[in-house]
Amino acid sequence: MSSFAQPTLVVVTEFSPPHQTQIGNKVGGFSTDIVTMIVNEANMNASISIYPWARAYQMVSRQKNTLIYSLARTPERESLFHWIAPIVHFKLGFVKLAQRDDVRVNNMQQAKHYKIAVQRNDLAYTVLNNHGFDLLLTPDIQNSYHLLLAKKVDLIIDDENYIPAMSKHIGVSPDRFSFIYAIDELNVDGYLAANLDIDPEILHALQQAFLKIKDAAKYKALLEAH
Repeated sequence: MSSFAQPTLVVVTEFSPPHQTQIGNKVGGFSTDIVTMIVNEANMNASISIYPWARAYQMVSRQKNTLIYSLARTPERESLFHWIAPIVHFKLGFVKLAQRDDVRVNNMQQAKHYKIAVQRNDLAYTVLNNHGFDLLLTPDIQNSYHLLLAKKVDLIIDDENYIPAMSKHIGVSPDRFSFIYAIDELNVDGYLAANLDIDPEILHALQQAFLKIKDAAKYKALLEAH
């Protein structure tokens, strides 16, 4: 680390409780805590900001020395970023209003009969678009939940374990929602990843920092936390 002293990294993410939360100007959550552990171990500082997912994705794609989390690692994205550390595991699928007995999904083809909201540039958009779904794009997961509550859409995509935290945030009971079908292609790891033009010394320091903390009990507990 001789050529720089405690650089401040630009780190972007989206609001997605309980893993990425925001109270005032402070970004928190389980995944944020892992990112902070890695950055601190690398003897760096991080300026973490929450944006709509499409904007965060655009920033890390274009801006040198920018990092993003939690970015689903897929074969299509493999060569587009440097992958530093797994920080969450997604098990995503279709979520409906619990009262909607008319909405039933037992397979992907059946789901095409319904109006579905997904976040712009999200992995769910890519997967469902590839399957020929007609999708309503939203800027963030909160917007998708509000559309579902307003019955503007029939389904959204989320992890069953995240429903309680999001429900609390938007002020409704988690019993309002029902996770009805897991999507195999959305069972993936989410990573801390970096722009391809990141300074090699910074990248190496972050990778080494992860190797030092990956066996720590705190890291394992946060990785498994919901």
